[in-house]
Amino acid sequence: MSVVSMKALLESGVHFGHRTQKWHPGMKPYIFTERNGIHIIDLQKTSKAIQQAYNLVRDTVAEGGTVLFIGTKRQAQETVQAEAMRCGMPYVTVRWLGGMLTNWRTIRQRINELEKLERMRDKGEFERLTKKEALILHRKIERLQVLLGGVRQMVRLPELVFVVDVHRESTAIHEANLLNIPVIAMVDTNCDPTNVDYVIPSNDDAIRAIKLVVSKIADAAIEGKALRKELPEEARVSMPMAEEEELSDEELLGEATLAKISGRIKAPLEEDVFGEPEDEGYDIDWGTEDEDEEEKLRARASREEDEEFEDFDEEE
Repeated sequence: MSVVSMKALLESGVHFGHRTQKWHPGMKPYIFTERNGIHIIDLQKTSKAIQQAYNLVRDTVAEGGTVLFIGTKRQAQETVQAEAMRCGMPYVTVRWLGGMLTNWRTIRQRINELEKLERMRDKGEFERLTKKEALILHRKIERLQVLLGGVRQMVRLPELVFVVDVHRESTAIHEANLLNIPVIAMVDTNCDPTNVDYVIPSNDDAIRAIKLVVSKIADAAIEGKALRKELPEEARVSMPMAEEEELSDEELLGEATLAKISGRIKAPLEEDVFGEPEDEGYDIDWGTEDEDEEEKLRARASREEDEEFEDFDEEE
């Protein structure tokens, strides 16, 4: 069964493209026909593309990946932010900062600076400053919250990028291509789909169309998180099975070690089991002769190891 019905696509106006004079030749395979000077998108291909993107996002999130939602155009800002917060994924809706992916280390430093300023504000350290200095820091916090508020929980680069408008978010798509991050995008008839890995032919100007497609991607992320939560339970069930298998001394110790400890452990064990122990504590008298012999063996072995390391250092 398809993720979205053909009726829902029609009611949302997903099939309406741009005027025929503004079309891009790369979108020719996704155009069904033209009517009144407007291209009509093939909704069968749109439905298959949404299904493919849904499966990809679900599987990626189930494996622990993240999806970055990008939509800075006015029609998409509110929808992208709401759906990304609903599925717990990072988003960019105000402005795409150059290098947000390719220079992620610097962006992460700015996020750390934002968190540091917020901690200072909460502790009341701004009250020790002058009014002008405190006002500058407050404005800096507000600006960083607006620009980086959607990605402050993103600790690493995303595994997928979802874009609403290819033409407007060309910089973000270019950075994702440089880092080999797959791109899922809503592509209208006036956009170039060359740099998009998973094309969803759709109207990217209508609010209802944007909300329909973005909500399906968010649903896929939520389903992937649900599958992710089931994995640790299966792992916890299988862990006791592995703990029950215990290795014997013969498998853990070598023959030389077993030969050394068998001589001095065998007799005391027989006395402890079959005889009456002298003390109830854990100290056991193993005999002085065995201790002297073992100390000699250990000293000899340590000397041989030191000589081997010295020879190894000389060779280097």
